[in-house]
Amino acid sequence: MMREDPRRQAWARLKAAGPWDLVVIGGGATGLGVALDAAARGLSVALFEAEDFASGTSSRATKLVHGGVRYLAQGHLGLVHEALRERALMLAHAPHLAQRLEFVVPTYRLWEGPYYGAGLKAYDALAWGKRLGPTEFLSPAATRRALPTVQPAGLCGGVSYWDGQFDDARMAVLLARTAAARGALVFNHAPVVALHRQSHTGRPDALTHLGGLTVRDALGTESVHVAARCIVNATGVWVDALRDLDRAVEGSPPAARAPMVKASQGVHLVVDRAFLPGSRALMVPRTRDGRVLFAVPWMGKTILGTTDTPRDDIVREPQALASEVDFVLSEMAGYLQPAPRRADVRSVWVGLRPLVQPQGVDEGRSTASMSREHTVVVDPSGLVTVTGGKWTTYRAMAQDVLKHCMTHGLLPSRPAGPAAGHALLGAQVADVKGAPSLADPPGLHLYGSEAPVVQALPGAHRWLAYDAETGQGILSEAMVRFAVRYEMAREVEDVLARRCRLLFLDAHQAAEVASDVAAILKDEIGEAWDAEASVASFQALAAQYARVP
Repeated sequence: MMREDPRRQAWARLKAAGPWDLVVIGGGATGLGVALDAAARGLSVALFEAEDFASGTSSRATKLVHGGVRYLAQGHLGLVHEALRERALMLAHAPHLAQRLEFVVPTYRLWEGPYYGAGLKAYDALAWGKRLGPTEFLSPAATRRALPTVQPAGLCGGVSYWDGQFDDARMAVLLARTAAARGALVFNHAPVVALHRQSHTGRPDALTHLGGLTVRDALGTESVHVAARCIVNATGVWVDALRDLDRAVEGSPPAARAPMVKASQGVHLVVDRAFLPGSRALMVPRTRDGRVLFAVPWMGKTILGTTDTPRDDIVREPQALASEVDFVLSEMAGYLQPAPRRADVRSVWVGLRPLVQPQGVDEGRSTASMSREHTVVVDPSGLVTVTGGKWTTYRAMAQDVLKHCMTHGLLPSRPAGPAAGHALLGAQVADVKGAPSLADPPGLHLYGSEAPVVQALPGAHRWLAYDAETGQGILSEAMVRFAVRYEMAREVEDVLARRCRLLFLDAHQAAEVASDVAAILKDEIGEAWDAEASVASFQALAAQYARVP
C-alpha cells in the first residue's frame, strides 16, 4: 500500500490555514532557528526554503562550534562571551551532532607559546565555567605525539585548547524537523516568488504593509498565496534580493538604498585522514593575510580551510579560485609533513559568508576586517531582515529577531522558553562520552536515539558507500529511506550532500553511488519522480566539487 506523502499533506494544510503569525523565508541556520524558537513560543509558523535546507552557506562551514578565537584578538569580548555560552547550549542540544574537539597550535618561535597560550587561557576564562577542557602548553615531543604529521623542523612546542565540532547540514535538518514537531510547517524546494501588501485600516498615512506572499512548489505545479502577520527575511547572502523584491512591490527603485551584505568566499579542501591522523585538529594561528587556518579531522577525512575572498557575484554554487587553493596548500605545507598536494584533494567546496556591509564605509575594504556579528533591520513595509552572524550563535540570533518583531508590534509578545527546551530530535543519547566522535567516519551514531528507527527500515545491512581508509560502511539503503521518510529529502543531492555528507568528503565516490541512491528515492517517492534528471543534476555538481582549479 502506498504511504501518504507528508509533503502533500503539509501543502494541503498550508492552503487551508488562515493568516500565519510568522512566515520565515530562508532555510539556513538563522531562518530555521527563528522558526523553531517562534514555534516553541506557541506562534503559528511557516518556513520556505527555495532549494534544500542549508543548501547554501549553512552547509559549508568549517564544522566548528566556537567562540571565535580570532574575535578575541580583535577585542570583541562581548561576541566571544556570547558565542561561548551558545557553544555550550549547542553541544547540549545535539550531542550526537556536536561534540568537543581538541585543537593544537604548533609553535616555531620561542615567543609564540607564551603569546598564544595567554590568549587561549583568556578564551577559557571567558567561558565562565563552561570550558570544554584545559588549555595546556606542550613540549615538542608532546606536540608530535598529538599531531603525528606536524612539520618537525624548527618545532618549539605547542599549545592545546578545546572547542566544538559539528555536522552543519544535519544540524539544519534537525532544526527543521524539531520545528515541525513543535507545530511549524517547513518546506524545502519552495521558492517565494512574490510579496503582497495590504492596507492597514485606520492609518492616516495609508501605508501598506506586507500581508503575505506567493510560494511555489518547485517539485510540483502549484503556487499558493500565504497570508502572514510578520515576514522574516533570513536568506543569507540573498537578503538584498528579497528586499529589492519588497521595494518593487512598493514601487521604489532598488538602487535607492545601499546593500546590507558583502559576500566573502570561504574555500575548503578535503584530503585523506592520513594527512592528520588521530582525533586532534591543527590551528595555524596567523597566515600571510592575517587569518587563522585549520586542519580538522571530520568524518574520516581532513578539512583544510578556509579563505576570505570578497565576491561581488552571488551564485548558488560558487567555485574556488586557483589562487585560493594555492594559498591553503602552501600555508599547510609549513605545518604538515608530507604536505597535501592538488592530486590529494578529494573534494572542494565553497561557501559565501553574508557579512554585514557597514553603511557609509568604503565598500572596497577587506572582508577579513568586517564584523561577524549579525544585524536585524525592520523596513517600513514591515519586512524583518536578519543577516550576518555565524552558526554557533543561531539561537541567540533567533531570539534577537523575535525581539525585534515583538518590539515593532509585528508579533504578539511571547516569552522565550528555557534554553534547555530546544533539545533536538535524536538528542537522547545514553552515553555520549562512549559514542564515536565526529572525527570518525559517518555512521549510525549521527542519528542519536533515532538509530533504531533507521535500522528497522529495509536495507539496513545493504551498504552503498564505504570509507576508503577503514572499510566502514557510511551510507546504507536504510539511511536513504530514512532521509526521504523523515528528513524531507527529495533529490539525489539532498541525500548525498546534506543527509549524508559524501559529496563533501569524496566527490568521485558520491558520483559513483548517485544512481543507486536515485533508485531508492524513486521507490520511496513514486514512479512520477524523475530519477534521470536528479542524477544528471547531481553528477554535474559532483564534477564541480571534484575539480581542483
